[in-house]
Amino acid sequence: MPTITTTDTPVTETPSGSGHTLSVLVNNEPGVLMRICQVFSRRAFNIDSLVVSQGRSRCFSRMTIGITGDPSGLHQIIMQVGKLIDVIHCFEHTSDNAVSKELMMLKLKCSQADRSQALQICEHFNGKTVDLTPVSMIVMITGDTIKVDAALTMFSQFEIIETVRTGKVVMARGELAT
Repeated sequence: MPTITTTDTPVTETPSGSGHTLSVLVNNEPGVLMRICQVFSRRAFNIDSLVVSQGRSRCFSRMTIGITGDPSGLHQIIMQVGKLIDVIHCFEHTSDNAVSKELMMLKLKCSQADRSQALQICEHFNGKTVDLTPVSMIVMITGDTIKVDAALTMFSQFEIIETVRTGKVVMARGELAT
């Protein structure tokens, strides 16, 4: 019988190369994301997470892109993305120069007998219960990737029905521009 893999199937292999987080400010125009994705594809970088939102002005959008690939090609990608039409600027962010957070919602099968334990885990990670039924609950956890991963590990003692994660959102520290 074939194995079915879903987005919630645990993966044990580690991605090749190292992870990077880019912040890209763009004109809010159709086709911009496609052109940026083509740059990553041509250079054999994989997009691990993508968060796009409109900026304070409707004319601009901010893209936060988590990528993996050969670190030696990163500078070239940043330069190529920065040269694209409708790209205002592209920066790499690290934990030294930026704050990054992500959000995860997970739906658990949880009986009333197990509910207090699930709520304690939620409270420990400063999470929030956003939906509750007699047989399930949806929990929202925010924080850095390590915290979100740790919460997911703790909740794995319950039957996890599904998870949804935003990917990283990043903002430059201090007076630096994101």
